[in-house]
Amino acid sequence: MKKIFYTLYEFIIFLPLFALFTIITAVTVMIGCSLGNCKFWGYYPPKFWSKLFCWLALCQTNVVKKGVLDPNQSYVFVPNHQSYTDIFLVYGYLGQNIKWVQKKELRKLPFVGKASEIAGHVFVDQSSYKSMRETIVKAGQQLTNGVSVAMFPEGARTKTGKLGRFKRGAFVIAKEMNLPVVPITINGAFDVMGRGTCLLRPGKMELIIHEPIPTVDVCEDDIPELMNRCRDVVYNDLWDKYK
Repeated sequence: MKKIFYTLYEFIIFLPLFALFTIITAVTVMIGCSLGNCKFWGYYPPKFWSKLFCWLALCQTNVVKKGVLDPNQSYVFVPNHQSYTDIFLVYGYLGQNIKWVQKKELRKLPFVGKASEIAGHVFVDQSSYKSMRETIVKAGQQLTNGVSVAMFPEGARTKTGKLGRFKRGAFVIAKEMNLPVVPITINGAFDVMGRGTCLLRPGKMELIIHEPIPTVDVCEDDIPELMNRCRDVVYNDLWDKYK
């Protein structure tokens, strides 16, 4: 019975409202960034839109801050990737002005793709090394006045809920820009909407923000060690069923 209720709620209430607010948010971002102060308009409307998603999805959210972040410092945030809902959880509750590094295919999304481009989010062709190098340059241009970058180091959503292998991209950006890396552990998002389904299952989601890891003295040969260290930090705070 509960499953039927949630399905009816999703299609009758959640989807129409979320689609409406998505269009409103995207148009607001495009107009606001075109007129100026993209740091404000590119962050706050999507932040409230992301929180709205979590509220409409009937999800409980819990934020744990294990590290102290400087609002004037830029960081490279590396969360694990359990679900599409990760984006809303991080954007809505991280509390830092961020630009996403995301797959180039997302640029084609109606309204959202164009708004993301105007807001300064970075699109990357993950199959191209040249594109990755260009991504470093584009990301670096955004990292001013406390604006940070967020990138899923697994590259794709998990199929099982378990943590996948980390890729180098985010850590190369951090090294090149001498920016601290901040691991983020996401729990519960896989249960809310795992890969292979478009149906929401309201539940609890948790965002754990760890201590920043400096990269000032990191060289190219140190990147694998940095990747493993961040992965271990993320893994250690996963719920047992995701380990």
